[in-house]
Amino acid sequence: MADADAVEATEIGSRGAEKTLAGALEAEVRRRRTFAIISHPDAGKTTLTEKLLLYGGAIHLAGSVKARRAVRHATSDWMEMERERGISVTSSVLQFDYDGYRINLLDTPGHQDFSEDTYRTLMAADSAVMLLDNRKGVETQTRKLFEVCRLRRIPIFTFVNKCDRIGVSPLQLLDDVESELGIACVPLTWPVTDGSQFLGVFDRQDRAIHLFDKGKDHGAQRAGTRVAGLEDPEVDELLGQVAAERLREEIELLDEVGTPFDLKRFHAGEISPTFFGSALTNFGVEPFLRRFLVDAPPPPPRTSSIGVIEPTDPRLTAFVFKIQANMDPKHRDRIAFARICSGKYQPGAMVTNIRSGKSLRLAEAQQFFGQDREAVEEAWPGDVVGLHDRGTLRIGDTLSSKGEPEFEAIPPFSPEHFARVQVPDPLRRKHLDKGLLELSEEGAVQVFFQDGGAGPAPVIGVVGPLQFEVLLHRLEHEYQVTARLDPMPYRDARWVSGPMREIRRVANAVDAALVFDRLERPLLLFRSEWVRQATEQREKGIELHRVATG
Repeated sequence: MADADAVEATEIGSRGAEKTLAGALEAEVRRRRTFAIISHPDAGKTTLTEKLLLYGGAIHLAGSVKARRAVRHATSDWMEMERERGISVTSSVLQFDYDGYRINLLDTPGHQDFSEDTYRTLMAADSAVMLLDNRKGVETQTRKLFEVCRLRRIPIFTFVNKCDRIGVSPLQLLDDVESELGIACVPLTWPVTDGSQFLGVFDRQDRAIHLFDKGKDHGAQRAGTRVAGLEDPEVDELLGQVAAERLREEIELLDEVGTPFDLKRFHAGEISPTFFGSALTNFGVEPFLRRFLVDAPPPPPRTSSIGVIEPTDPRLTAFVFKIQANMDPKHRDRIAFARICSGKYQPGAMVTNIRSGKSLRLAEAQQFFGQDREAVEEAWPGDVVGLHDRGTLRIGDTLSSKGEPEFEAIPPFSPEHFARVQVPDPLRRKHLDKGLLELSEEGAVQVFFQDGGAGPAPVIGVVGPLQFEVLLHRLEHEYQVTARLDPMPYRDARWVSGPMREIRRVANAVDAALVFDRLERPLLLFRSEWVRQATEQREKGIELHRVATG
């Protein structure tokens, strides 16, 4: 009888624990917001990132990368090369709490040569903020990244930056975005000017003008604000009667004929809520942040090989979207960034790597704030954790505590620039091989091999040429290898399938070459896009693939 009572008590306790976990999962999922910022270079992405951290209370003094007005460097730029040049070439994960929400800000590379890293990061984001320069509108890199978001159906906010400088009229800019990207912008804030100076924003939800005080600290601290009604006499005095009347007319026009905001249409990717501001001076940042937290979606269900997995599913699932070696050069570490999709992470959690079938114990997961890190006691869907990796994890790996669900793979981009890598000192060849292996596994470059008289000669493939500079910089500073790159005359590439005899025949053409990736999959290099297209039309015995298969 006593044994039966004990079993019943255990079952009751188990059911109680399940209910407790289910309730906690629902609450934690509801308050999670995981997003990325996409932009063209120099649109102010790093500055906006810093200001969101500033208003979120995560930092108390924002560094200005652009102007170098402070000795502090941008919190999100941890690599030495980034700090030297004032650019972002890596993806950082910045996590902080604000107003009851847990925010996971996936800061992406701002340089177009690192679009592949941005694409991988967008796989882990639930929404995106499209940052536009008010003088330039939609630019090349913005357009490419917008298409990635559209393919994934990620809801997109728009933040029109640099409104403290004279630019395209707001109405014209919105028309340009709609015509170029095919998405309707719904302005939720509107710029307030006196004709020449940017003074604040009108919040269309609370029907109030937020007037900002421009401090003398160059935006290092939060901007002081005053709130006024649209019809307040103070507005006429401050803006001048002509500018005040123009503002009222613009708001009336938006109210009458503008696209109304609809949360369902936004989450479906049909409309983009739009905000105006200046990240440099902090104008308009806080109204955007507050509205973003309300309207951005919480972690959604994810499609897997065994069906849809809800974020409230009790099993722990995650996928690896980034690997970064040597974030701390003193410890020569290797961190795999994993996005939690369902369940709850706790130290010591046991999961299976679905690709390899091997079990892993997640003992010491970490969360990051730029270069600072701390141990994770728990993590929930939407959170990103750093896992110490000894070379067993790859980008795209699915981790699960139960069953064998596999999330969508993260395919590599076809490289567009190639170079042979040489090391003058043959004694450093092993160090070179180690560096290339680790850097390719984290996605910094792609490494291929071409038969040569002295054995396999490494060929580096990248999306943009600046990646070559980063490669040489990291080989020298992290692996103590001084290397040289010999450029190759190829500008297009495709993985290829078919009889190897046919593949080699095509590769022997004047304008093509053959290399193999680390999994020995053949890749054809072409001198130009035209050569590749002509080959594709002419050669019916082989098949070209933009993404590696098998």
